[in-house]
Amino acid sequence: MSIIDAICVVVAIVVGSLVFLAPKIVAWNTAGPLEMMLTWIAGGFFCLCGALCYAELATSYPKIGGEYVYITRAFGRMTGFGFVWARTTVIQTGSIAMLAYVFGNYAAGELKMGEYGPMIMAIVATVVLTIVNVIGLRPEKWIINLLTIAKVIGVLAIAAIGLTASPNASAEAATTAPAIEGNPGAIGLAMVFVLLTYGGWNEAAYIAGELKGKRRNMIWVLVGSIVLITAIYLLINLAYLRMLGFEGMRHSKSLATDTVRNALGQWADGGSVAVTVLVAVSALAAMDGCMFTGSRAICALGEDYAAFRPLGKWHQRFKTPANALIAQSSIAAVLIILPSLGWGIGELVGSGFRAAADYTAPVFWTFLLLVGAAVIILRDKDPDRERPFRVPGYPFTVIIFVNMCGYMLYSAIMYTKTGALIGLGVLLAGVPIYLLFGRKPAEA
Repeated sequence: MSIIDAICVVVAIVVGSLVFLAPKIVAWNTAGPLEMMLTWIAGGFFCLCGALCYAELATSYPKIGGEYVYITRAFGRMTGFGFVWARTTVIQTGSIAMLAYVFGNYAAGELKMGEYGPMIMAIVATVVLTIVNVIGLRPEKWIINLLTIAKVIGVLAIAAIGLTASPNASAEAATTAPAIEGNPGAIGLAMVFVLLTYGGWNEAAYIAGELKGKRRNMIWVLVGSIVLITAIYLLINLAYLRMLGFEGMRHSKSLATDTVRNALGQWADGGSVAVTVLVAVSALAAMDGCMFTGSRAICALGEDYAAFRPLGKWHQRFKTPANALIAQSSIAAVLIILPSLGWGIGELVGSGFRAAADYTAPVFWTFLLLVGAAVIILRDKDPDRERPFRVPGYPFTVIIFVNMCGYMLYSAIMYTKTGALIGLGVLLAGVPIYLLFGRKPAEA
C-alpha cells in the first residue's frame, strides 16, 4: 500500500457517520460555541500526540497485528490475548455492526423495505464487503479509496455550503427536535463523543506490515491522517454553527440535512437526498475500513496461538487473511441480527450511537492507555531495538497521551456506568478462554 492508500484507509474509518451525529451531543455538553470548537481542536491535538506514540511503535515493530503486537511485547501474552479478545467481541465487531445498521437504515429507508429492511441491508453490506476483502488487496484498496474520496468530497461540500451560503432566516429546520440529555460545561462527556468521532486513527498500526517503505512512511500516514481529519471536523462544525447557530445545533434532528435545507431553500429536497446518500456511503466506507484492519489483529492471534491457528492462515490465491475476515464478519452478523430477534434482546444488548459508546468506550480507552505506556516500557525492555522514528518531546508527549487516556477512561466509566460493566464482563470472559486455549503458543 502507498501512503495515499493507507491515509484513505484511516480517513475511511474515522470520517464516518458519527460526524453527522456527535456534534449535536458535543454542543449539548459544552457551554458555548468557543468551548465546543476548542473540544474539537483538543481532540485533534490529543490524537496527534497519540499518533506520534503509534509512529514509534509501528516503525519499530512493523508486524501485522498493530496494538496486539505492542501490548503483548510490553505486558505479556495474556494481556495481548485480552486485547484481541476485546477487539474481536466488543470493539471492532461492534463498530462494524453499528455502521452496517447506519447504512441499512438509510438504504432501506430509500428503498422502502419495511421493518426488517435495515437488518437485511446491513447483512447484505457485511457479506458483500467481506467478499471484497477476501478477494484481495488490489480491488479492496481501490474500493476504500473511491468511497473515501466520495465521502470526503461530500462532507467538504456540506462544509462549503454552510460556510458560503446565506442562512435562510425563515427556515425552521433547527427548531423541531426535542432536547436531549445534556449538561453544559461537562467537558469530560463532550470529549467522550469528540474522541469517539475521531476514533479509528490508530487503525493505521494494522497496515504497517503492508505499507511500502513502512519504516519511512508510517509517520506520514499517521500525522497526515490526523491533520486532514482535524481540518475536516473543524470545517464541518463551523458550517453547522454558521447555518444553524449554537442552539440550532443542539435542537437539530439532522445536522447535515438541516444545514443543507437552510442553505439551499427551494432546492432543499434534492440536497436532503444527497445527504442521505452521503451518510450511507460514509457508513459503508468506515465499515469497510474496520473490516480490513480488524481482520489483521485476529490474524496475528492465529499466528501466535496453536488453538487459533486457522485464523492466522492467509488465502493462498488472494493473499488475504480470509479466515480472520470470515470469523470477524460472522460475529458482526450475529450482533446485527440480535436486536431484531425480540425477547427483550434489543434492550439488553443496546443499539445505536449512544449504546455503542456505552459498550465500547471504557474497554477501548483501557487498551489505548496500555499502548501509550508500552512506548516507555519497550524502550526499557528492548533498548537495542532499532527505532527509525522516536516520539518528539519524549517522555512528555507520551505522558500527555497516557494521562488523557486515563481521563477519558474515567469519563467513560462515569458516563456509561451499566454499559461499562457489560463491556468489562465480556472482556473478563476472555480469561477462561485464554487459560484453556491460549497458553500454548503456535509452533515456530
